[in-house]
Amino acid sequence: MKNQSTLPILALSLWLLAACKTETLSPAPIPNKPSASISLPANASQASPASPSSSQLKASDWSQLKEWEQDTLLPAWTAFLQSCNALNKQLLWREICKKASTIKQPSNGAIRHFFKQHFIPHQVLNLDGSDEGLITGYYEPLLKGSRTPSQQYRYPLYAPPDELLVIDLGDVYPELKNLQLRGRLEGRKVVPYYSRAEIEKAPVSLKGRELLWVNDQVELFFLQIQGSGRIALENGEILRVGYADQNGHPYQSIGKLLVQHGELPIEKASMQGIKQWGQQNPDKLTELLHQNSRYIFFREFPNNLSGPLGALGVSLTAGRSLAIDPHAMPQGAPVFLSTTWPNSNKPLNRLMVAQDTGSAIKGGVRADFFWGFGPEAASHAGKMKQKGKMWVLLPKNYSSHLQARK
Repeated sequence: MKNQSTLPILALSLWLLAACKTETLSPAPIPNKPSASISLPANASQASPASPSSSQLKASDWSQLKEWEQDTLLPAWTAFLQSCNALNKQLLWREICKKASTIKQPSNGAIRHFFKQHFIPHQVLNLDGSDEGLITGYYEPLLKGSRTPSQQYRYPLYAPPDELLVIDLGDVYPELKNLQLRGRLEGRKVVPYYSRAEIEKAPVSLKGRELLWVNDQVELFFLQIQGSGRIALENGEILRVGYADQNGHPYQSIGKLLVQHGELPIEKASMQGIKQWGQQNPDKLTELLHQNSRYIFFREFPNNLSGPLGALGVSLTAGRSLAIDPHAMPQGAPVFLSTTWPNSNKPLNRLMVAQDTGSAIKGGVRADFFWGFGPEAASHAGKMKQKGKMWVLLPKNYSSHLQARK
């Protein structure tokens, strides 16, 4: 009976694997942001973070963390306590989160002592053993929009379509836990869901799924890249929207395409540079945007959140939240980041918290720095493409668990 019950799921998964040859397998805790420069589960708080590879985490020493003793830790501590709202459901984190909650008046000294007493820093490595990688940035944009379409507001934000199929491969293949595929039914056949170009040219299947309409095609595209944002309506109301799902197509960097085609020099392939190029080349803009076939669906979030929700299911903290690859380090963990400020050599060394993920965030030393909301955050995020190193701070019992797996 067990084999019979799994056969339909197995067949469906195999059909979808065959149909979706270009699909990128995404971790089940789908992030708040689809790419970084950009993926939240429908019920993010119940998502189980992937188990990181012990081979990519090397036990280190506190002396290796540059400016650890000088960092102002309270913002990161507050973010870590947010993580504990999700982590306290996991055995390896429950005890340490309980101890953290007992510190009622945290000072920099008390926080630093707590981490040094209960945690061990592990340097994050890439699969090839190198310890340096790419650090990019993202932010929460503000768009102008309306509840009703008009000549001014003609670019829709869609809720996930009813026909979108999401298949969890872990139901059939345990070794593929936290991996999903997306598609749709065409008769009795499962085929890839529509691409960005197909959705925008003939969105028949999305009729009635419009949440809002905005006035700028490029700003909507970058809202999809960031994964969450705010919409200022004509009546002055501000709405918060965030990632709900995606069409399953791979992410393609349009900045990289512009550089490859000689349209932009590499030093100008930032968000700001791409927007400027779009203003100067309106006849080429739609075709360029369609080169990124991934498409993001949204949902509304409560306005009383302190920040957009990340893949962990907790609000992100400006300047202290990171999007990471959950196969390289556990979501919710404190991470010491050593990098530089955007477009500069000025050191940026601080304690962060891994609270988000993204389809473009793959590998050990790879992260997306959440800058927050507003023009300054947009400026930093759009320009950030720095080299960096990372150390994940793990409770001592978690470290013992990693050693046992080696």
